[in-house]
Amino acid sequence: MQIPLDLARTLAAVVDAGTLEAAAAELSITPSAVSQRLKQLEQRLGRVLVVRSKPVRTTEAGAAVVRLARQLALLEHDALAAFGGDDAASARPTTVPLAVNADSLGTWFLPALARIAERHRVVFDLHRDDQDFTAELLESGTVMGAVTSRAAAVAGCVVRPLGVMRYTAVATPGWVARWCPEGADAAALADAPRVDFDRRDDLQGEYLRLLGTDAAEPPRHYVPASNDFATAVKLGLGWGLLPGFQSDDELADGRLVALGGPPIDVPLYWQQWNLGSPLLDAIAEGITAEARRALRRPPVE
Repeated sequence: MQIPLDLARTLAAVVDAGTLEAAAAELSITPSAVSQRLKQLEQRLGRVLVVRSKPVRTTEAGAAVVRLARQLALLEHDALAAFGGDDAASARPTTVPLAVNADSLGTWFLPALARIAERHRVVFDLHRDDQDFTAELLESGTVMGAVTSRAAAVAGCVVRPLGVMRYTAVATPGWVARWCPEGADAAALADAPRVDFDRRDDLQGEYLRLLGTDAAEPPRHYVPASNDFATAVKLGLGWGLLPGFQSDDELADGRLVALGGPPIDVPLYWQQWNLGSPLLDAIAEGITAEARRALRRPPVE
């Protein structure tokens, strides 16, 4: 059984665009032609590859085909670059989908991508998720590389340590005076409002468990954007765990105060497909170099 490469690329285009109509515009063909290509590919492989929802979702078999299409696009880019001695041989920039956690995206990650884009004809398709879940996007073939908290390599991937992002529990002096006048201990924080990034954010819960209180009890605000999360804490909506990037200045001048207790250290790793691609390796080098400048020392392996 062989997978027709043009049909695999069509499937990847549909997944990237989200709908058959958007993919048709990208491919300069009609939506009917896109639908026929998908049907032909499914018949060829004897598998249902996509769920025609909005946005389109792949089945497990479809994810494997999309992964193949992305790998081929990356290898094609490397081959064309080798012909021309640089990326100028590529008619279009290569799209590289990556996954990254919100705090890295909001602090140190984008400068690394900007430097990479200056040297290579590449555009980035970023997928934001909690660092505990970005590896799942690698497993599904949605992305080629990911910043993740998972130290064990995803199947078919290589992993390297980036460093440690340290979080400190902080709040405004006014919030502390209102909710924790006798000190931010477990009893006080059990009833005090906090800020969570989203319903999968467990950093504040981990901190409370270390203090010995029930992480499920306190009232909470949900603010699902890294910079806005920090702003919510700085405005006194609740307490929260912030990395030094977002709290050092305010701690120094008294606009924020540390609540005490242990800091939360989150080791971060870079995982990418094990393809031996010069472009993907260049991206990894740029991200690793920036992480070493911005984060605490890498965890000991």
